[in-house]
Amino acid sequence: MSQTQSQDDEAFGGDGDYESLPPHVSVTTHMTAGAVAGILEHTVMYPVDSVKTRMQSLQPDPNAQYRSVYGALKRIIRTEGIFRPLRGLNITMIGAGPAHALYFACYERVKQSLSDVIQSGRNSHLANGVAGSVATVLHDAVMNPAEVVKQRMQMYNSPYRGLLDCVRTVTHTEGIGAFYRSYSTQLTMNIPFQAVHFITYELMQEQLNPHRHYHPGSHIVSGAAAGAISAAITTPLDVCKTLLNTQENVALNSMNISGHLSGMANAFRTVYRLGGPAAFFKGIQARVIYQMPSTAIAWSVYEFFKYFLTKQRLEEEAGPRPL
Repeated sequence: MSQTQSQDDEAFGGDGDYESLPPHVSVTTHMTAGAVAGILEHTVMYPVDSVKTRMQSLQPDPNAQYRSVYGALKRIIRTEGIFRPLRGLNITMIGAGPAHALYFACYERVKQSLSDVIQSGRNSHLANGVAGSVATVLHDAVMNPAEVVKQRMQMYNSPYRGLLDCVRTVTHTEGIGAFYRSYSTQLTMNIPFQAVHFITYELMQEQLNPHRHYHPGSHIVSGAAAGAISAAITTPLDVCKTLLNTQENVALNSMNISGHLSGMANAFRTVYRLGGPAAFFKGIQARVIYQMPSTAIAWSVYEFFKYFLTKQRLEEEAGPRPL
């Protein structure tokens, strides 16, 4: 084996399939890997996300009342067409790329900086939680407008012809602020979501992959567990966010609410009055089913691309290998 090959193997752990993830990689690598992971995460499980939005409706149309995720998908495809569960996917992909690029790059940098201070460079659960929360603020600033448009297009009997029509109509009738009406609720939901998510992922990695090698199976299992736990815990906040994003007319009219509902406290009161405590867990099945594979996909794709792009860069820097 050549000296260059040996250096490459040493940089990546040198044990075949399970090669160590590099400890320091460029911001560009994190952003590229994050963007690809984010787009795939939202795309692959998007039909289930559409079902979740409808199942969280507080006073759904009789034709849009579903008992299970599978039953909902079957009925939507049969009555509304095969592409109906994908409505709003375009705006999601547009938002997910840059949002996740910022998200993962920020997470890795903040985690590294805080770990150096708190644990002298070793893994710190506090650093992981804080880094995930900080990254969420940037992610949601980009993703929140896309979420508003996406959820309005996902609803049953959505009045919008398409992406541009939705953006124009909402801007004209409710103002530009409508795209950030749920931002505080989104942050209130996503900061604990991401804190639990990252802490759970890192805890699982400590058990399944203590040497932090590139180990696809451990990334998938850790990601799925992190997604399921954090999704279940934060479902009540997600129900409130959906109400603020969709401004569900039937529900608001039944409460004699004129104008537009705003603010997390008002959303909490409205949800409770319309359905009691049980209403806060509407769509929990769909949310967990969506989040488990989505988070597993995001982490496995992110770790793979981080590994692949960094290895490629090191090989370029090392130059051609001697025959």
